[in-house]
Amino acid sequence: MSARNYLDSIEPHFTKGGKLEKYYGLYEMVDTFLYTPSAVTRGTTHVRDGNDLKRTMTFVVIATAFCVLMAWYNTGYQANLAMEKIGATDIDSWRSIPMALFGYNPYNPLSCLVHGMLYFFPVYFVTLAVGGFWEVLFATVRKHEVNEGFLVSSMLYTLILPASIPLWQVALGISFGIVLGKEVFGGTGKNFLNPALTGRAFLFFAYPASISGDSVWVAVDGFSGATALSLASVGGLDAITGSFGWFQSFLGFIPGSMGETSTLACLLGAAFLLYTRIASYRIMGGVMIGMIAMSTLLNVIGSSTNPMFAIPWYWHMVLGGFAFGTVYMATDPVSAANTNTGRWIYGALIGVMIIIIRVVNPAFPEGVMLAILFSNMFAPLIDYFVVQANINRRIKRHA
Repeated sequence: MSARNYLDSIEPHFTKGGKLEKYYGLYEMVDTFLYTPSAVTRGTTHVRDGNDLKRTMTFVVIATAFCVLMAWYNTGYQANLAMEKIGATDIDSWRSIPMALFGYNPYNPLSCLVHGMLYFFPVYFVTLAVGGFWEVLFATVRKHEVNEGFLVSSMLYTLILPASIPLWQVALGISFGIVLGKEVFGGTGKNFLNPALTGRAFLFFAYPASISGDSVWVAVDGFSGATALSLASVGGLDAITGSFGWFQSFLGFIPGSMGETSTLACLLGAAFLLYTRIASYRIMGGVMIGMIAMSTLLNVIGSSTNPMFAIPWYWHMVLGGFAFGTVYMATDPVSAANTNTGRWIYGALIGVMIIIIRVVNPAFPEGVMLAILFSNMFAPLIDYFVVQANINRRIKRHA
């Protein structure tokens, strides 16, 4: 009797109700090892670790906690400091009611924290309400669950907006980011652009007066406070150091979008994301390498008409949204490259593009948002060429 016929003859003893039912697993192992069974295991059968979408997204939100705290404090600090400079004693809005208990003292941490929260939470709640509406609508039509991806997008979107932005524009921006940046492509995991950056890009091009210029970064009417990058585009490094020190910029006590001014807060978030293996160190490293290489090259080339050529890399690192974009935006696992080599290339492309846009284009001194969105579009192409290169190398090796 052949082995195959023998196994077939003893199988009834192992099935339910048979004398050897408790040894059915052993029978299955032997049968599978010797032959290909007709019944195959379907679904996700291999477990790498305990991470799922919920835990991954939760970790990203936790990592933004440092930036959120800094957003509260610095937004209030900049507003209180501006009021002190122009001699204002009160603000003409509903915020004056709760602020009557704390005052507008820029050197009072509680006053700064509460004042900043009064600007942050309205923007965040509008983002949650409007973006959540679109998420639920698409989930209902497609008959699938609402996942945690929007929780991350809503937080990142809020942190990259100025405190003074009108709430109706907040609603329009998140609608564009969720609907046209994600849901039309199938939802979470299928979008090729970062939804938060897509929403902000829409606002930048549709309503530039509300998200660019010197009057939008400090939440006090009638006060104009230029960002460090705006100063650099006009007067170079001397213009920055005349108003802000490097360590002050590193800590984040400068005008800018609510949650992206503090490089220290972003580095703390990066440490958490790298420790939990949520973010790719290759992408972060690639962005740094690209930025340092390109800025150093432009320093060597120099320019007699463009003072931005002389800005060194360690200043680029603490200005604008470079740190925030590197840690939270560039590392988006959906819109970024997915091969290991591709992640280095993808990150380096972002770093190079940031410096090119900042330095060579005098009309747009930032560059992080456009550099990441540009690289998002090339991420699939980068992965394709990396995979093809690996295939060709193996073919040559075994030819």
